[in-house]
Amino acid sequence: MPCLRFEQQISKPLPIKAPVNPQTLGEHIRKRRIELRLFQKDLAAIFNVSEDCITYWENNRSEPQIQYYPPIFGFLGYCPFEFDETTFRGRLKAYKWRNGLSNTKLGKLLDIHGSTILAWENGKSQPQQKHLEKLEMMLQESIWNDATN
Repeated sequence: MPCLRFEQQISKPLPIKAPVNPQTLGEHIRKRRIELRLFQKDLAAIFNVSEDCITYWENNRSEPQIQYYPPIFGFLGYCPFEFDETTFRGRLKAYKWRNGLSNTKLGKLLDIHGSTILAWENGKSQPQQKHLEKLEMMLQESIWNDATN
């Protein structure tokens, strides 16, 4: 009797339940991934991170590093965070998050230490005039870029 060879590939079923009203960044990521019928490994390849990172983000075991925020916002199609952009502190935080800049990286752009950025963001100090002018230019450029995209 001849040997029969039978091969079958079965994909893991997608989760049925996506968060209805996502509250955390991880829940937003999970909801969008499920809507697009992507696996965690697909998303990991998009963001160039490990599959475990995606799992941890979606289960709120860890937060993505700030450098991943711009591609995450692009993936989601929106920014799930609200910023009080009527204040300098809120505009500064929004700029950092939308551009994926840590305090250290923004500090390098302004030729100052990252802890100074943190002090500004926490309201513990105010920028000197020369830094404020450069920051205002950066913030205005960011607003203009957001409006044109």
